[in-house]
Amino acid sequence: MKHLYSILLIAVLASLFFSCAKKSVPEGESNPEAIQKSISIAAPVANSITEFSFDFFKTLQNDPEYAKKNTFVSPLSLHIALGMLVNGATGTTKAEIMQAIHAESLSQEDLNATYKTLLNDLPKADPKVQLALANSIWYRNSFPVEADFLNTMKNSFNAKIAGLPFVPSDVNTINQWAADNTNQKIKKVLSTISPDDVMFLMNALYFKGDWTNKFDKSETKDQIFNLQGGSTKTVKMMNKTDNFDYFAGNDFAALQLPYGNKQFSATIILPNEGKTIESIMDNFDFAKWNQLQSSLHSNKVIVGLPKFKLEQEFMLNKTMQNLGMQKAFKTVAELTGISKPGNIYVSFVKQNTFAAVDEEGTEAAAVTTIAVGVTSVGPGSTPKFVCDRPFAIIISEKTSNTILFMGKIMNPEFS
Repeated sequence: MKHLYSILLIAVLASLFFSCAKKSVPEGESNPEAIQKSISIAAPVANSITEFSFDFFKTLQNDPEYAKKNTFVSPLSLHIALGMLVNGATGTTKAEIMQAIHAESLSQEDLNATYKTLLNDLPKADPKVQLALANSIWYRNSFPVEADFLNTMKNSFNAKIAGLPFVPSDVNTINQWAADNTNQKIKKVLSTISPDDVMFLMNALYFKGDWTNKFDKSETKDQIFNLQGGSTKTVKMMNKTDNFDYFAGNDFAALQLPYGNKQFSATIILPNEGKTIESIMDNFDFAKWNQLQSSLHSNKVIVGLPKFKLEQEFMLNKTMQNLGMQKAFKTVAELTGISKPGNIYVSFVKQNTFAAVDEEGTEAAAVTTIAVGVTSVGPGSTPKFVCDRPFAIIISEKTSNTILFMGKIMNPEFS
């Protein structure tokens, strides 16, 4: 029995909803004096999204399949896709999803209002940054879907809604939507549509931001990167000495690299010698993230950051089950808000991601698919922040503290 897709795309910063009627990737405006748009969402909801971001990433990195590998995902894209799904869930199924996304103390109304705010306001936050968020619902046109569910998807999630015969050629239609809403960075999210597939819930997030202060390409050099386990490799290391928001602690150092008008930024976390990036991220949570933000201070820093490019796919059933979302994957799932007969369940949750970091800035995208199937240093010195060993990157928006993308780079590759 197969599936209902929810496609998520941050972030790093960046995951964003984008209406089908609009251009899939908005063109950044050129006015450097444009006023930043503060994004106002209720603190309990903002906190729940941040808590979920770290909980999700920690659970994923502890999966043996991904433990020692590069990992770049969008917590925001996943949260939004699951937010779409939970609107159609009831009973234990709904309670488990709400708990998994750290929203058990929130109302559905408050959650939906926050998604709508993020969808509408994140793309406008910084005219120098391209940010697009889009949602879509694709369903078999012979399958009965509740009108109230579709209305919520349209009104709260700005979702494109399409009923299709679910013939083989419809795979191309759905994949084209993913490509159009990620600037052609994620071109394939589906290979086939099975006879048991009745719906795909999808979120796409696209982010493109130039560094506020770009790296000089002439300073990019071949340098050694120390892989976990003791071996080394040569990477293209970007180098820059400048004033950055910086923190140095007992376990790790952190550096913030802003984009555009500085409303979005990449926070790089570099473990100290003798520490691993996994142990650092395992201990990160909402409180430590906020503490880090308040501990950053301007300092002259010698920075080295390797260029890298990633294209990945993550099957997230096990991750979500480990976070407590159990019943939705079983044939007894309570999804009557989607279809009254209720004989449907989530066959899989997956996320496709793309990330590229170079001297100009960062481009990142994510598509989350939820498939629903029918049952049948010293004072005075200039500190060095050289990422010559595995490190983490978190892309976020400042005023809402929303994390769009989160990753750990174990083995930088750039081609």
